[in-house]
Amino acid sequence: MHAMRRTLLALALCGTLLSSGAAAEAAPEPPHGQLFRYGGHPRQNITVYGDGGTPLVIVHGGYWSKDTDWSGWARWFAARGFTVYDTDYRLTSDAVWPAQRDDVLAALHWVQRREDGRRPLVLGSSAGGHLALQAGAYGAGWARTRGVVALSPVASPQRAWRDGGRQGASAERRALRRAAVRLADCVPGDGAGRACRARWTDLSVSSHASGADDAPLLLIHSAGDFVPRTHSSELAGAERGAGLGDITVRTVSGSAHGGPLLRGAGMAQSVLRWLRGHA
Repeated sequence: MHAMRRTLLALALCGTLLSSGAAAEAAPEPPHGQLFRYGGHPRQNITVYGDGGTPLVIVHGGYWSKDTDWSGWARWFAARGFTVYDTDYRLTSDAVWPAQRDDVLAALHWVQRREDGRRPLVLGSSAGGHLALQAGAYGAGWARTRGVVALSPVASPQRAWRDGGRQGASAERRALRRAAVRLADCVPGDGAGRACRARWTDLSVSSHASGADDAPLLLIHSAGDFVPRTHSSELAGAERGAGLGDITVRTVSGSAHGGPLLRGAGMAQSVLRWLRGHA
């Protein structure tokens, strides 16, 4: 059923893309994917689309707790010259932090081996944007990726926790607050123990900002995004302060979040240009 769902959603998305401005650039028939495993857990798998192009790793969102389908966009980028690695990872129902980051780092290592040492680009959305940014900043991120595109990234789960607790917070922000607690497996605040406080600090991408050792960044939010631009502007400030110069933070109109940002006027092509410029 899971495979059938992904196939049907992919076909629907590909049809939408081919009939919209996002597909203004002519492309061949989208390629089929091939499944590989990078670890022993059932979720530690990668579906590969295309062959021989610049490697691009996609990290899906879904509150760190559910799988979301990116196969349509994986095919779209593969049809435009990338070898796309659509990557799954353990969810919070399987393990808590830092298992999710560990999985993404292991997947990137697997991709580099398959690509004879070539560093991939990374594209992440929402919670997957958080993981993509962690991959680009944790340790020497530049050694594992040539650049990160993050759509509505939850760069600071602790900020998401605070925002979701404010009076009048939207249902999405409240859900993200609960998801962040599940990810950390503890509640931040004055009563939190040392291990809990350290885990929430580790979850914040800016805590790993090391400037020139980190990957270039393209960070995108919408004006009405329930994960606000502040997540990215704070990270950008930390990275620039540490010496990283190649950072772009964009805000587009509307209230799209994550993957749907790519359906905005010219956005898919803009991301495509950035990726090609960093290949």
